[in-house]
Amino acid sequence: MYSFKNDYSEGAHPSILKALMETNMEQEDGYGEDKYCEKAIKLLKGKLECDDVDIHMFCGGTQTNLTSISAFLRPHEAVISANTGHVLVHETGAIEATGHKVISMLVDDGKLKPKHIKMALDEHNDEHMVKPKMVYISNPTEIGTIYKKQELKDLSDFCNKNEIILYMDGARLGSALCSKENDIEISDLPKLTDAFYIGGTKNGALMGEALVLCNDSLKEDFRYHIKQKGGLLAKGRVIGIQFLELFKDDIYFELAKHANGMAEMLKIGITNCGHKFLIDSYTNQIFPIIPNKIIEKLEEKYSFIVWQKIDEGNSAIRLVTSWATRDDMVKAFIEDLGLLERI
Repeated sequence: MYSFKNDYSEGAHPSILKALMETNMEQEDGYGEDKYCEKAIKLLKGKLECDDVDIHMFCGGTQTNLTSISAFLRPHEAVISANTGHVLVHETGAIEATGHKVISMLVDDGKLKPKHIKMALDEHNDEHMVKPKMVYISNPTEIGTIYKKQELKDLSDFCNKNEIILYMDGARLGSALCSKENDIEISDLPKLTDAFYIGGTKNGALMGEALVLCNDSLKEDFRYHIKQKGGLLAKGRVIGIQFLELFKDDIYFELAKHANGMAEMLKIGITNCGHKFLIDSYTNQIFPIIPNKIIEKLEEKYSFIVWQKIDEGNSAIRLVTSWATRDDMVKAFIEDLGLLERI
């Protein structure tokens, strides 16, 4: 059974494991105040071409999201999300559990646009309702689409004009930045968002996300919020070492390019078998529409998620490739799909 179910099935890139082993018996300060976190933060600031940001290390994406959103918002304030957004659909009400409503906006392609934000603002117009104060986006989105630079700039301008915080979930940021359709540089993000994070867990790390606070108004006492939410890791060095390894030789981008390349290979092969897709994605998540009878056969050899029923005979499945996806298994999937088509 080979998995195309997610991009965190494997452990970590060998260079990370090597670095963790080599530094294992060193004694370091805790809670992110070790030399490895300091070096990783300095390196990331260089990649971002911006020294005027605060960077904090977290273990996982949900922890990053709930800590950030709860810290940035006052009790009566809410966050706007696409109806496919991770904070709305896949975080077990973590944001609501901190006391903040997630306002869902119906979108066509996973992406929020200024018109959606305006609609939410118009609908929540007095003190008898929650006050929209933050826009949550992810890049790529939950359905594999990406924000182009102009789209992100339009959102940023609208949010600035309306005094709304723009927050970007970057769990798969590497995949977005390395997409052949992308025109955003990582150094653009401090200028276009108030806060975002760089995801490591889904791009070669054992675990770890690096939260970047760009807006000065969000920085004060943030470590207090991390501690209160259980995110201030005593052995913070574990995350610092990983980000240092991922970015010192740009392995982060190489791994994301590999994941995207494997998805592109799948996409071409599936297209050649005559199948269409739920959404046109150029990242490491693709959503082909396959007959149910063929899906059942594929599930005997491969693990993936049946994403959405299309009609009585067909469903969209989600195939996710990773930094470690083997090209021989991609070829095997395509070959098996072709054979099943002919039966």
